[in-house]
Amino acid sequence: MVQAARTRRFRGKNKAPKWTRPDDGMMSVMVLPLAVTDPADRDRLEKLFGAMWSVKRAVQRDARAKVDAYWAARRERDRDGAKAVRQRLGLSREALERCAYRHLENAGHLKHHVSKALAMHMADEVWNGVQRHLFADTSGKRSGRPKVRRWHDFTRIPGRARSHTTANKWETFRLVGTLHGHTMDYCADAQRTLTQPLRMPKPTVPTGTVPTGKVAASGKPGMRKATWWDHTGPLAVVFTGGPDSSRGDLVLPVRLPQGAGQWARAEHFLGDPGRWHKVDLVRRRKSSAPGGWVYEAHLTVLGPGYASPAVRRMRQQAAQLNRIGGVDGNVSNLSVVSFPASLDPAEGRAKSSEITLTREEKARLEREARKRRGRARALERSRRATNAAQYRLSKKQQHRAERRAAGGLPEKKVTVPGGARTTRDDGVPRRAFRRDRLSADYRRMRARQAETTVGAAEHRRHRARAVAREIITAHGPNLVAEDCDIRTWYKLWGKRLSQTTPSMLINALDKECRAAGGRLVRASTWTTALSQYCLCGERVTKTLRDREHRCTSCGLVGKRDLVSAALAVFVRFKDTGAPETAYLDAVLSRHAQIIFATGLEEALRESTTPRQNTPRGTGHVAVPCQRATSAHRTAGKRRRATPDEPRPVRDRTGKPAPAPRAIHSSPLVNRGSSLNMQT
Repeated sequence: MVQAARTRRFRGKNKAPKWTRPDDGMMSVMVLPLAVTDPADRDRLEKLFGAMWSVKRAVQRDARAKVDAYWAARRERDRDGAKAVRQRLGLSREALERCAYRHLENAGHLKHHVSKALAMHMADEVWNGVQRHLFADTSGKRSGRPKVRRWHDFTRIPGRARSHTTANKWETFRLVGTLHGHTMDYCADAQRTLTQPLRMPKPTVPTGTVPTGKVAASGKPGMRKATWWDHTGPLAVVFTGGPDSSRGDLVLPVRLPQGAGQWARAEHFLGDPGRWHKVDLVRRRKSSAPGGWVYEAHLTVLGPGYASPAVRRMRQQAAQLNRIGGVDGNVSNLSVVSFPASLDPAEGRAKSSEITLTREEKARLEREARKRRGRARALERSRRATNAAQYRLSKKQQHRAERRAAGGLPEKKVTVPGGARTTRDDGVPRRAFRRDRLSADYRRMRARQAETTVGAAEHRRHRARAVAREIITAHGPNLVAEDCDIRTWYKLWGKRLSQTTPSMLINALDKECRAAGGRLVRASTWTTALSQYCLCGERVTKTLRDREHRCTSCGLVGKRDLVSAALAVFVRFKDTGAPETAYLDAVLSRHAQIIFATGLEEALRESTTPRQNTPRGTGHVAVPCQRATSAHRTAGKRRRATPDEPRPVRDRTGKPAPAPRAIHSSPLVNRGSSLNMQT
């Protein structure tokens, strides 16, 4: 009798219910600064980041070579299919993880610092970039070819998420301790005022035994050795190290943020340890810190983020407003006009707001620009002084050298040459800039410049959030904005956009509208052409230099941007998810112009909303009426039409082709009808 061949057994389907994220999958992140004051811990962190950078660079190079081979195998893809080629080359998440494992095994020194779980998650992060390059998104766009980034751009080590179905399972960075234990050690009084010292002591592993909750065979309660899971003292981030590490656990004390409103935020994120999901280790440049870096733990929490009581009240007030508004973004301002949703003057009047830079903010931007130019000059002088042989003398320095030589004077040594860089006959520099020697002062100044850039970006985000909340408080969370491509604006106006940040303001408006229960819908400029029409339905052609709207048909006079924002209220959509399906309802806009009459004309001439109590430097809302505004020197000289300035398209014979009709009329609505975003 032939014995049946033994078949390989596989694990069956999990019978337990699948774990799902609570609160509809919402997650938020809290930044926890780490008190790294021990030189040994700092050295270990630097080696950990260095080892993880080596793993990521190796996996990135493998992925780059595989992507190049994939695109080169065109005939094989046509014959066998793209999926078969990817499987042969190993272009998958599992294959990149195996590559990371091989690099970790082949480089034995890495296992003193890096664990297998960290290598796996770093490979997953590389695969996310490769996936965006191989597969197009819903709009048909792909990301660029994977690149190997620089060492200073490597700032994040992703951790592994904890298990919410198995107790005490957190394989990489884990947060131990409790908020209560932290406050018991560092609170000076009953008012919960944290007095965290500069050198915070590191918590130690609990000693002794703790009960397991079970009864042993002898009838006595079961006991086990205490571990980090039993630590209930101050908060700390713990990493056990690599498989070959002999230095013990890496313990990094957590320093809670202090200041007004920070305690409620800490309770929201840290009050319930069951919501803690994942910890990522992040470093940030800081020139004054030892080693030039400060370290943070980014804690991912299952649930929505924290909103202060003032912000929650503001969103509740905005949700109760029965209004609909239009937004017009510009290079120098952001204009908003809103009407009651029922178009009934008894329920409210037309309101307008114009967001511009205040004098204080303009002065601050000028000071920052002067400092930025000064730092750039100092960096250039330092590079030239350290690498003087790579630069020629300037004309002035050459003339001085010739005069001294003609007069018989000794040659004067030039420490900072002011000429161009020495090049070969074909114009290529003799030595690449990356090969230059950089002084310690140069590196410190460059680090300060990077810190200033990060701080300025955070200030712009804070201003955008504050302005967006103020807008929805006055105009409601239901807004319509033009779907503009900001990249074309940068081609026309350049870095001027970095001062007013229109795209950042509109994105912040989108988030605040969704947080208040509303929505910001985008309308295509090619099908609506809001800046080229009047509320009465007549076409009023304007160039970018014309900043004032004057209609010869109905006599309406107002600011160009405010009139465009008012017209955005009356944009209708066949599909709100497709901006190209937007069209302008001229009958409804003319109806609103008639019933609101004088109040609407005042709103279109200047801002009618009062200035709110916003944080300092967040923008000015109520501005005086300006008759004219200067335009860019290239305005009106372009041959190609912009979204804000449509022009007729010419056919092959050179004659103007008939332009598509942008205005669609609908039956006249009653005064009690509502303004809906979708037909």
